[in-house]
Amino acid sequence: MTSEIVICPHCGGANRVARERLGDGPQCGKCHKGLFTGHPLAVNAAAFAAHVGRGTLPVLVDFWAPWCGPCRAMAPAYEQAAAALEPFVRVVKVDTEAEQALGAQYAIRSIPTLMLMQGGREIKRQAGAMDARRIIEWARG
Repeated sequence: MTSEIVICPHCGGANRVARERLGDGPQCGKCHKGLFTGHPLAVNAAAFAAHVGRGTLPVLVDFWAPWCGPCRAMAPAYEQAAAALEPFVRVVKVDTEAEQALGAQYAIRSIPTLMLMQGGREIKRQAGAMDARRIIEWARG
């Protein structure tokens, strides 16, 4: 039985969950809230580091900014993609205005930029807005 380390979106606690049980609505052992929300998580640098560094699920990251028109236009599609990809992919959003160091660390040159990460490493990235179907296909492919 394979298990995953899932970081709680509420308290940041690390939870070991059997992969076969991810779809059963697992709850955090620390705060007892749901480990998955069906929505993208807005994360700061510390939460990003926890999900990417300590968690074992693949992490889909949307690097965006509030002033970016294409970012705002893609937000509903990203929301739909989160509902489809969870619980097997953690879906997060990084506001590059608030977390400029993360944008610099990952050399984000244009927004929106999607990045898929696993095991603390970048697997692939794609710049530009996409619809929900393309986001899901890209993340799963």
